[in-house]
Amino acid sequence: MAAHADFEAFTCACRVAVAEPSALPAALAGVRALLRRVDEAASSFRADSELALLQRAGGGTASPLLADLLRAALETAERSEGDVVPTLGRELASLGFGSPDHAGSPAAPGPRPAETWRDVALDGNSLTVPPGVVLDLGATAKAAAADLAARQVHDELGTSVLVSLGGDIATAGADAWEVLVQDLPGDPATQVRLTGGWAMATSSTQKRRRGAGAHHILDPWTALPAPAVWRSVTVAAPDCLSANMASTAAIVRGEQAVARLRDLGFPARLVRDDGGVIELGGWPAPRSCSDAAPAAGARE
Repeated sequence: MAAHADFEAFTCACRVAVAEPSALPAALAGVRALLRRVDEAASSFRADSELALLQRAGGGTASPLLADLLRAALETAERSEGDVVPTLGRELASLGFGSPDHAGSPAAPGPRPAETWRDVALDGNSLTVPPGVVLDLGATAKAAAADLAARQVHDELGTSVLVSLGGDIATAGADAWEVLVQDLPGDPATQVRLTGGWAMATSSTQKRRRGAGAHHILDPWTALPAPAVWRSVTVAAPDCLSANMASTAAIVRGEQAVARLRDLGFPARLVRDDGGVIELGGWPAPRSCSDAAPAAGARE
């Protein structure tokens, strides 16, 4: 019988679940240690994070971990065609989602964040940040960390594992997992079976809001909160970074999300602002949500 432990990281509810109960203490300790390293490397809320220090210097040599997280963010920007980018730091901080160092008046009119990410240079571990561009890896770092953590536990301990960081879930190993998919209590809920080795991500316009105001998912083309067409979007994919890219881009694309998700072919579940549900890509797909074992909540 599987075992799990719950904790908090990145200001969200997290869970580590393992198929072999005796592996849980080591798995939990390893995941928490990795997440501390990710926070120290890439946090946009810490003035002493490695990312913040490099930002102030206009670049420099990144640690292997930060370089991997930066590379993942830039590759996601490319794959999403500019819908999910790491260059929204100034705009997020102005809304209260980031370091106060970058808050205040918006930057002067110029290239949009959906385009400025192309000017960020990462050559091996050498980072160059253009003047006026403020990096924020919040759109990708949590999903990338979930993938890293699941692989680490499986490689080191040999057990099937599920790592849930808020709405970002990664698994490794042969065992499948039952996952409750629901954003807020009262929202439409469903329970699916996630095949071992697959991942799932939920992006929401209902969480991380400033009072009754703006949510935290910005449209890089306008630098404003994306229109709340969807309450939440959940996507299953072979890795959490891909699932998160697709779910976040769907929020940004609004009504155009359905066509884009159909093109990607990932199983997806979209909850409209009025509570209506759209399921795509064979959700729950037999290859990505099947033969499940122990339960793990997927609320973001």
